[in-house]
Amino acid sequence: MANAGDGRHGTCGNNREPDLMIRDELKDALKTAMKAKDECTVSTIRLILAALKDRDIAARGRGDGEEVGEDEIFGMLQSMVRQRRDAIALYEKGGRLDLAEREENEIAVIKRFLPRQFDDSEIREVVTRTIESTGAAGLKDMGRVMAALRQSYQGQMDFGRASEVVKKRLKAA
Repeated sequence: MANAGDGRHGTCGNNREPDLMIRDELKDALKTAMKAKDECTVSTIRLILAALKDRDIAARGRGDGEEVGEDEIFGMLQSMVRQRRDAIALYEKGGRLDLAEREENEIAVIKRFLPRQFDDSEIREVVTRTIESTGAAGLKDMGRVMAALRQSYQGQMDFGRASEVVKKRLKAA
């Protein structure tokens, strides 16, 4: 089973083997959690698998193949983490700490299937290199820089944080 720091997942483009690996990891983790009667992990992985199935169906409808790729899976997982962080803020504001704790537990389960996330210094370094490589000169180039980051680092960084760094760097340019 993957964890956030094992480095087994990366950006492998169209290589189908890692796609199958993460799908198999999810199914194996579900079986293990069911045997252990870990209700939170079981329900969270079932949510992941259902969302993945929905994306696969949508991809087939668009003619994009039978299954979505690894990058889209990681993007989906990051989106699920973001949604839960937003819910936590609302639950804490409303005094529902029990629900906030459940969301935190779900985040921990989801993160097990994501590659190691870049820290702030790594994000700054990657943003600087990407700005240089794209030739971005001002805020009008922000979309191009963010697109390049998403293409190269899907699943490895929080693009909300990266966007803030890009904006600061391009304002200073």
